[in-house]
Amino acid sequence: MIQEAAGYHSYMRKSVSISPAFTDASSVTRAVDTARAYGPHALIRGAVAYGAVAALENQTFVKALREAGNTPEHRAQMVDYILANPAYLYQFAGADTAAGLAREALAPSALRLHATGRAVRQAAYDIQKQGWSKSEVADLKGRLAAAEAVADGDMPTDPDELADARKSVAGVSPLPISAAPLAPPYTPMVAHALQLAAIAALGEAREDAYDRLSVLTKDDDASNCLAAAKRNFHQCLAVAKPNYEDIFCMGQHALFDTGVCLARAAGVEPPPEPVPPAPVKKKKTAVRRRHG
Repeated sequence: MIQEAAGYHSYMRKSVSISPAFTDASSVTRAVDTARAYGPHALIRGAVAYGAVAALENQTFVKALREAGNTPEHRAQMVDYILANPAYLYQFAGADTAAGLAREALAPSALRLHATGRAVRQAAYDIQKQGWSKSEVADLKGRLAAAEAVADGDMPTDPDELADARKSVAGVSPLPISAAPLAPPYTPMVAHALQLAAIAALGEAREDAYDRLSVLTKDDDASNCLAAAKRNFHQCLAVAKPNYEDIFCMGQHALFDTGVCLARAAGVEPPPEPVPPAPVKKKKTAVRRRHG
């Protein structure tokens, strides 16, 4: 799960850095390659795990859990309670701040992804006067097949970010975030991150527990939202031909829509679409007739 957290963070860092200042077809191809590189289920697993890494940084929460789980029997019983109901954790000191840290690790990057998508989508219109943007994308079928191939795969992991995630869990290098206490109820993604963090704090998130704990890395609403975004992205690519259409597909579906899904899963609402200005009505000028 630490590896999945690192994969999530790597994808978000690269995707929010996509610049709308496209200069040629190769810059579009590179951006599409970055934006497409996630599977909906893998992205959710990574987001929950990354939120848990952040929640573990609240030492008040960690200490309270460890004091309660002072025997193997107590810890085993607590894990059963945690998996059965996230509200069990609300009684522990620091739980609200740990939940705040989980959301703070997820929500801002989701909003940045949403904003990046909006800017990239606008670029699809802005660059249409440039000749290269109207040229047909090379290997249309190949780029669609490559996008579809990653829809069910694992997130690629940057070795440096994996090392950083391990250091964060170990308390060696905390994440550069802070958060105010967050009152329940929580979204499933934030609640699952808090549950996973609690089980890890008890020392019960071992390798042999992965299958049992994988229930915490699922979010049906977020999965359906991301699956729709990915499906629309693929359908858009299937009919897109010139470069500026690929830019639109990427901006609208791979970035903007994905950002909406992740922001709502983290418990924040993205800014609404700007309302276009109303057309200015011209005043009618009265015309006088001349009588001769």
